[in-house]
Amino acid sequence: MNSTAAAPPFAVFDTLRRGDAAPEWIRTPVLDAWGLSPAAHLTLIAVSENATFRISVDGAPVAVLRLHRPGYVADPAQIAAELTWMRAIAADTDVRVPEVLPLRDGTLVHEFTDPDGTTWFAVAFGFVVGEVLEATLAAGGLDVGALRSCYAEIGATTAALHEHVTGWVAPTGFARFGWDLDEALGASSRWGDWRGASLSGEHLAVCERAELAARDVLATATPTGLVHADLRPSNIMVDAAGRLTVIDFDDCGTSRLLWDFAAALSFIEHEEFVPTIASAWIAGYRTVRELSETDLQVAAALSVVRRLQMLGWTTTHRQDALPPAVWAAQVPGTVEVGRRYLDRPLWLFEGGTR
Repeated sequence: MNSTAAAPPFAVFDTLRRGDAAPEWIRTPVLDAWGLSPAAHLTLIAVSENATFRISVDGAPVAVLRLHRPGYVADPAQIAAELTWMRAIAADTDVRVPEVLPLRDGTLVHEFTDPDGTTWFAVAFGFVVGEVLEATLAAGGLDVGALRSCYAEIGATTAALHEHVTGWVAPTGFARFGWDLDEALGASSRWGDWRGASLSGEHLAVCERAELAARDVLATATPTGLVHADLRPSNIMVDAAGRLTVIDFDDCGTSRLLWDFAAALSFIEHEEFVPTIASAWIAGYRTVRELSETDLQVAAALSVVRRLQMLGWTTTHRQDALPPAVWAAQVPGTVEVGRRYLDRPLWLFEGGTR
């Protein structure tokens, strides 16, 4: 069982903000490991489960460095497994993913220590030209038509990944962590227990009832496999030609396949437009793979689990990891989602034909 859920996320970066230069103890070993120019600059992109940095040479971005939070994925073989799957996707499918950049010695994961003796793992990817899809959607305002089209494509892309993984033979020794219910909920949750959020007694009761109802649906076996686990607009790049690139596979792991549906709606399940985009996701998915009525029941239950998981996530992460309005909506929104689920378990699919 993972024991790092309560670990403080990147205290060493508390004073670092987006665009700030990486500390020298990161920059020097990274440039050497990947054989990059000593004149290259590393600037912070974001801090979440991991810290990401843009690597630029002569002002032009050439790569993205991901620095893993100590203890989050303690086994470098699991990190290498993620990269192995990404390379297989690039080779075997039409799904666009970032190029995995090996070190000078051909390996994929760089291990080094900071001045205090803490061990860090770093990986690098080719720079993806374009904009984050979430930002592109936000720039156009709340256009439900654009969201519907976007989520239909996300659904189809997810189905393509599921098609690949169900037929892919992973190499010997391949291993990733799992996203079972205990990893998502409760005291052993990887990201924190949702009960640690600021909930009134009434709100706590609603969320507990919703969790129990979802667990009851998920008690029976459903198809499992390797999933991206966070395939939503914030983890998709779109270029000038409108082509999508799926990024950030760092949460990929074994789970019920429709965990990817739940993840696609992360943080926004309470919004009134969500049934429309949830139905669009299902329609897009069905252009590639079949889904039954039972699958929809599982998808709806997993969405409740995911919402509770991400409420737990807010108890262990920096507030600036989300836009202020999104952060503020997490407690009331989660309670509302729980109420809707208890009232109508398939409410998410009322925005279109099931």
